Amino acid sequence: MPERGPQRGRVRDRIATYNREVPDDSTTGARFRELTLGGFVELLASSEPVPGGGSASAVAAALGASLVAMVASLSQGRAKYAAHAALHERAVGRGHALATRFLDLADEDADAYAEFARAMKLPRDTAEEQAARSEALRATARGAAQVPMLMVEACVELVTLAEALVGRSNVNASSDLNVAAMLGEAAARGAAENVIVNLPAIGDESYAGEATVRVKTLLDDVETTAAAAREAVLSGVVREPLAG
Repeated sequence: MPERGPQRGRVRDRIATYNREVPDDSTTGARFRELTLGGFVELLASSEPVPGGGSASAVAAALGASLVAMVASLSQGRAKYAAHAALHERAVGRGHALATRFLDLADEDADAYAEFARAMKLPRDTAEEQAARSEALRATARGAAQVPMLMVEACVELVTLAEALVGRSNVNASSDLNVAAMLGEAAARGAAENVIVNLPAIGDESYAGEATVRVKTLLDDVETTAAAAREAVLSGVVREPLAG
């Protein structure tokens, strides 16, 4: 994992600068969701250590989940799509829940990186300090790998919902489902990269091997489902209600 410099204190100061409505961080803890869109983009483009690629991936996935909720909402109450009412209701709820989850993961990813970076700065002048630093690095690297793994897992549900809605929702918004699937796939790819890059620092070959297999399996699921969603959108097929 590359070292990116100073940590959360400066970031929270910048958040407060971008969004004057944020209460005192000492009582609430400023988070990325409290930024304006422009503020987040500017902060992402800055030399601040966070947000980075992990948080950006999570935000992209949150946008995809919001699109899923939007398409389902646009389909509710329409006689043409009444046979899919249960799917729409579920997709609205899960879309909103996933959007919230991804925004939480954006913060968790930044916090996990900050912990790793703090471990990088631990003293290493003596053998005892070196041992303590190495242990801290292993522990925090594990956390830095676990958060993006959770992102990839959530992206599986995101693209699955998007694919399920194609041909069973408002046809005028079908392209939005394609965008949702593409955002979910891009987010999963970005998160998977963050899993892989952190595994060597954990120092556990067995864990690293298992995590590599799992993230690649999840990513394959995401890519296959996103491709199916794109193909269904392009075909314009009208689909039967889902069973169950």
